[in-house]
Amino acid sequence: MTALSEVELRQCLAQVPDPHSGQPLSELISAVAIREGRVALVLTLPYPAAGWHAALAALVRTELSALSGVEAVTVDIDTQIATHAVQGGLAPVPGIGNIIAVVSGKGGVGKSTVAANLALALQAEGARVGVLDADVYGPSMPRMLGLLGEPEATANQLLPLRAHGLQAMSIGNLVKADQAMIWRGPIATQALQQMLNQTAWDALDYLIIDLPPGTGDIQLTLSQRIPVAGAVVVTTPQDVALDDVRRAVAMFGKVNIPMLGLVENMSVFVCPKCGHQEAVFGHGGGDRMAADHGLTVLGQIPLVTGLGRSTDRGQPLVVAEPDHPVSQCFLTLARRTAAILAQQARNQTVRMPSIKIVD
Repeated sequence: MTALSEVELRQCLAQVPDPHSGQPLSELISAVAIREGRVALVLTLPYPAAGWHAALAALVRTELSALSGVEAVTVDIDTQIATHAVQGGLAPVPGIGNIIAVVSGKGGVGKSTVAANLALALQAEGARVGVLDADVYGPSMPRMLGLLGEPEATANQLLPLRAHGLQAMSIGNLVKADQAMIWRGPIATQALQQMLNQTAWDALDYLIIDLPPGTGDIQLTLSQRIPVAGAVVVTTPQDVALDDVRRAVAMFGKVNIPMLGLVENMSVFVCPKCGHQEAVFGHGGGDRMAADHGLTVLGQIPLVTGLGRSTDRGQPLVVAEPDHPVSQCFLTLARRTAAILAQQARNQTVRMPSIKIVD
């Protein structure tokens, strides 16, 4: 029996793509040892995917066990979350590795629900996550996350509130619930920048910013002043929603913020009694939109009664019912989003020139 070589092992895994990023698994190998038919290797993922580790290890064992000369395979999975290189001369925010903006071209598409559950899904996969509710005129995170009271202040900084393990900040916790937010764009922008930069974020891998809907002055100014690593755009299958998404994609393209992908929310309605699925808002709109603009469809979230009810109670579905099929959709969404962001950071590193000093 011919002994397996490391070259053969790497060639085998080079043919197996990571389903979340498309990157060959061979590029994720950080350590390997082969001795007398026994293989031990470590894969290091640049994004959080704790719920997928067992399936990944099983996949690798299956692929390698089929090679001649392999008697046993041991696979360990490690994680080193990649940090996005901030572009455009903007300084990174202390305590934050990556900032992801969740955006929509119009209101009413469930953007904040997606933002809250995406944040909790990233946390469930092993990341340290925070949420900044930037929807000044209609802050919804205090209710959705069950955020109570006002944040404490110390040393000219606000301490983030805590909800379900997340660090969070919202204008809704700084003003009275019935107070009308009659602010012009510059005042709203300044308030949000202060919440971002004067909050003592504690070693976050990701900060999810729930931006206001639309593509007006506030969104444009914030996108130019906040070091956003990438944006996730939320839509429904309706043409009227997709028309506004095109404007959002165009705006972020102009300010050089990468679009990580598209989330089609309310993709189908699932009857709570019989489980029948009905495309009440149309079908295939998100796929067509993604194809037209070269975007990735990160996830399609069904419309189920429990999703809205859970956020109304301050218990988003990902934490209230982690085994629910829709919660699993959000976990997949979180892995894909983080994987694409990590791949983007890797590509930027590869493109950076190396400088050698010669005597």
